[in-house]
Amino acid sequence: MINALSLPQNTVAPLALANPLAGTDHEVATWFHERLTPALASVLHAFTNFGSGEWIGLIVFALVLFFAWKRRWPSLVMLIVAVPGGMLLNEWVKVLVQRQRPFLDGPFVDWSGYSFASGHTVGATLLYGQLLLFVLPALKERHWRLLSIFSAISLVALVGFSRIALGAHFLTDVLAAILFGIIWLAFCVILRKPIQRPSSFAAVALPVDTELSVAPVSKPEPAPAVAISQQ
Repeated sequence: MINALSLPQNTVAPLALANPLAGTDHEVATWFHERLTPALASVLHAFTNFGSGEWIGLIVFALVLFFAWKRRWPSLVMLIVAVPGGMLLNEWVKVLVQRQRPFLDGPFVDWSGYSFASGHTVGATLLYGQLLLFVLPALKERHWRLLSIFSAISLVALVGFSRIALGAHFLTDVLAAILFGIIWLAFCVILRKPIQRPSSFAAVALPVDTELSVAPVSKPEPAPAVAISQQ
């Protein structure tokens, strides 16, 4: 048991998390590690780049410029909070848990940092999930909507699989990253609804200085009197 008083002041005590799938984690990691070849490692590195910090930073930067040019400020704020914000929060979780990686070095890998949860996987989940939330409302055709959903899921799955097969993360690291990314995106969507309500209300509200014209109502003319003669 770790004694907090004996730790240095700059050391963060790891958070003890029970892992019921620890045996499965090590079995899966060992199975891939024993079968990793140079050709397979090259393909896996290509997949894992879709969740790298450099790639995500490039996409986010381009979207920030686009939203600023279009003056879509709610979308810009949502993007920054959802993607970079969620990735920074995941790094804090890594430091808090301090789970070691399956393999720190090997013939094709050389990792540093902590393992739980997978940073590449959570970054891919946040980026492609947020892009999906941006484009789905604009897609009217059902097949385009299904294709967008399938593409986002496939990219996240490829990134997560590559991290496991390369020995960078355990299976539970990847599953936890996907779950965390989905929860964070849902939380951001819930927070965005109160921001959109005032703008939608203002769009349908009547202007204050609107003048209502009232047409004058003319009185009906009395019917002419009919004279009745007595015979």
